[in-house]
Parts: sequence; C-alpha cells; structure tokens
Amino acid sequence: MSEAIALQEYEKGTSLWADAWHRLQKNRLAVISAAGILCIVCFAVIGPWFTAYDYDQQDTALGASAPSAAHWLGTDPLGRDLLTRVMYGGRVSLLVGLCATTVSLLIGVLYGAISGFIGGRVDHFLMRVVDVLYALPFTIFVIILMVFFGRNFILLFFAIGAVEWLTMARIVRSQVLSLREKEFVEATTVLGLPHHHVILRHIIPNALGPIIVYATLTIPQVMLLEAFLSFLGLGVQPPMSSWGILIKEGVETMEEYPWLLLFPSITLTGTLFALNFLGDGLRDALDPRVSKD
Repeated sequence: MSEAIALQEYEKGTSLWADAWHRLQKNRLAVISAAGILCIVCFAVIGPWFTAYDYDQQDTALGASAPSAAHWLGTDPLGRDLLTRVMYGGRVSLLVGLCATTVSLLIGVLYGAISGFIGGRVDHFLMRVVDVLYALPFTIFVIILMVFFGRNFILLFFAIGAVEWLTMARIVRSQVLSLREKEFVEATTVLGLPHHHVILRHIIPNALGPIIVYATLTIPQVMLLEAFLSFLGLGVQPPMSSWGILIKEGVETMEEYPWLLLFPSITLTGTLFALNFLGDGLRDALDPRVSKD
C-alpha cells in the first residue's frame, strides 16, 4: 500500500505553466516590476476618481506653480493640475500600448502561423514580403499615415499596430515550423481536420509562451513610439493628453518650470523599465531549456 502511494506521488508532475509560474516568483525583479505595473495601472485608471481637478480645468490666475500641498506635482502655465494630467495621460498611453499591441499580435500571429504551417513556396513568398517591409522606415510610414488620414485617435492604434507585427510573425513562424512536426499535428492531419482548425485550436495555443513574452516587450515599444509621435505633434491631440504630450510641453518650458518635464518623464521611464523587466522575467520563466527547480 505504501509503495502504491509513493508511486502515485512520484508520477504526479507539474505543467509547463506551473513550472513557469514557480520560476517567475523567484525572479524578484520581475515580481517587483509586475507589482509596479499594477500600481501604475491603478494610478492611471482609478486615480482620477479621487482627484479634485479635471484634466482640462484651468486656473489662469494661478498659472505655473511648483509642487505644493494643493497641487502635489505642480501646475502648468494654464494652471492645470499636473498630477491629474499625468493620470489621464497614463490612461491614453497605456490604452495605445495595449490596443496597438493587440493589433500587431492579431496580424503577426496569424501571418506567421499560416506561413509556417503551409510552408513551401507560400512560406518563402510571405517571408520575402516581411523582409521587404523590414527595409521600410516605419516611423516615417506612420507619420505619413497620420498626415494623410488625419490625426485620428483610433487610427493611431492601427497605424502603430500595423508596423509592429513583423517580428511577431517571424517568432510565430519559427515556433510553428517546429510544432508542425510533432505527433499531435500529424494526428490532426490523419483525421482530416481543416487547416484553420489545426492552426487556431492546436498550433497557436502551443506557441503561447513566446507570444506572451514578446507581447510584454512590444507594449513598451508601442508606448515609446506613441510618445515620439505625440512629441512631434502627430499623436494624441489636445485637449486629450498622453505622457508624450506632457513631455513635449515640459521640454518647451523646462528651463522655467522643470517639474513639467521631470514628473511625466519619470512616470514614462519607470513604466517602460517595468514592462521590459517583466518581459525578461517571463522569457526566462517560459524557457523550456531551464531545468525544473
């Protein structure tokens, strides 16, 4: 009886996701980064409900003032509370990062999965298209889209997402090339299942690890690109604000009112670092070459 119980305990194993979660918990920097991201999201989403000011509420009599008890991060030349504007700007920057990354994931994952699964001439053609697109100056391409179609907030999601999918397509393709040789994929072929069923129900779910890792690394890239476009005046347009717009306004007055540049820059930089550290931690946790602890 005792031998049977010992055998059951010996045969009891853990899944890949359980092992990954166990390794991620041991990565203190990744855990701290995840907690920091959660705090930033709460700061941007919930914070404006507890502030006494609106993001476009002006007080020209007050003008630009340094941080104080009434305005913790100070005010801009129009008398608008900087803390409130950083909160609302965080909403826009995080929303652009998430939505544009989602667009890039949808395009890149499907494109890479189809290319890798079909293979042959189709694969070679689709990858050559990716190589050609890689050679294009995408920042200029996004600027042209924004100028040609207008500075639309919704278009910004698709414009940025449409230029960030190429690396994802290559990552997914490489995963699919190895997965399509596995026994479970061969079994679906023998059963005569349609290609779209195999790709969506069997191939992509087994490639989620690298997809999740690269998604966490794409979000800061997208946020940085949005900040750059807003800095040039081609991103989010007033009266809406984003961290990029706040940094742009801070640069224009940094000699007289340095706090207008300091606080938005610190917030954006901290968010980008946290997302990158979390992405690195997920990459290490989901690496199948890492031995079980």
